[in-house]
Amino acid sequence: MKTLKDVRVGENATVAKLHGEGATKRRIMDMGITKGVEIHVRKVAPLGDPMELQVRGYELSIRKADAEMIEVH
Repeated sequence: MKTLKDVRVGENATVAKLHGEGATKRRIMDMGITKGVEIHVRKVAPLGDPMELQVRGYELSIRKADAEMIEVH
């Protein structure tokens, strides 16, 4: 299983499935990350947290803990 955390800077990935429960999953979905959406990884902070993404035409920063819950292909 490949997660968003494993995607390298400059690469694109498509969301296959969201893991997690309740409020955490809802928060990720509210940010626009849903099944089938394409995500471009723009930057990763020097210490690895957070990641800067481009989703649905806007820029978004998420923690690696949240990125591990997003399965991509």
